[in-house]
Amino acid sequence: MLTLMSLQIKDNEEPMIVAGTISEIALNKYKRWQWWFLVSLCIAFLIVGQSAAVILGRFYYDQGGNSKWMATLVQTAAFPFLFIPLFTIPSPPEASTSASPSITILALIYFVLGAVVAADNMMYSTGLLYLSASTYSLICASQLAFNAVFSYFINAQKFTMLIINSTVVLTLSSSLLAVNEDLDEPSGASKGKYIIGFLCTLGASAVYSLLLSLMQLSFEKILKKETFSVVLEMQIYTSLVATCASVIGLFASGEWSTLHGEMEGFEKGKVAYVLTLVWTAVAWQVCSVGVVGLIFLVSSLYSNVISTVSLAVTPIASVIVFHDKMNGEKIISMLLAIWGFVSYIYQNYLDDSKARRAQAIAKSQNDSSC
Repeated sequence: MLTLMSLQIKDNEEPMIVAGTISEIALNKYKRWQWWFLVSLCIAFLIVGQSAAVILGRFYYDQGGNSKWMATLVQTAAFPFLFIPLFTIPSPPEASTSASPSITILALIYFVLGAVVAADNMMYSTGLLYLSASTYSLICASQLAFNAVFSYFINAQKFTMLIINSTVVLTLSSSLLAVNEDLDEPSGASKGKYIIGFLCTLGASAVYSLLLSLMQLSFEKILKKETFSVVLEMQIYTSLVATCASVIGLFASGEWSTLHGEMEGFEKGKVAYVLTLVWTAVAWQVCSVGVVGLIFLVSSLYSNVISTVSLAVTPIASVIVFHDKMNGEKIISMLLAIWGFVSYIYQNYLDDSKARRAQAIAKSQNDSSC
């Protein structure tokens, strides 16, 4: 996967940017092996964390959980764990001479992004309540299409015919599930609730894609830091705001009063109830670090592309764990999602090949002039 990115790398040199597809801040700072290691680590965090979080979230609902605000809260509540790597993992020394943004600007950025995260998590929680894990994951494939559009307008991302093909195909993939007459609801939900779940998941995918592009814009134009700690700081402070918003929503909605009864009635028992919420929270934080890390190291669009990889893992896992039905519509939707994903990766392959040919020509010309 990594070999498909648009890089020019000589044996003893740091990566160089081609066509603006890789984060200039990250590549100018980290050595070659450091950059590759961090990207690989973030990819693993994202895929494993997202797949586990979706499966555990569906398990919470299936075993008797019913609080949308609790499901929203656990998506950000484990952020204090991130202080451990923040203070224990050393960052390379700063080389940037640009002035740091003021505390007011930083607070405004974290507050706005955190509020958007809370709203987005609530929509995702509602979608997962009314949809099966496999259907939910396949609809989430549309986030790549949304992100391609936002990246083009906000982050000046290169927009080719293959990227357009990817966005159209992924949109068709999720739209196919909207007209699926076999509801495949997890708990006997009505057709109306299925539509609500579909619209909330689709809307959450759009907001999530916008959020990624705004984070990338913040890294490039405002924060301008060159250490990996900025990734953890972004995740910690936006999660703090989102967690506070979720707690307010939990108490304002009155759902807090039902939590004791919910734990008592959890089919697997009280201990399983607590462990489900704890590990769901941890999984979401692992996923989020991977997401924000890839935005910092590569781009928001690339981060979202890697997210789609887990969409092929989650439906398969949900069939094994929850015995979800894999009907014809889902199979076609999954194939379309894979097609859209491959289209984007193939575009990266073309960019990489073009860059390597240009490098070979330049090297040949230099040799002949000597």
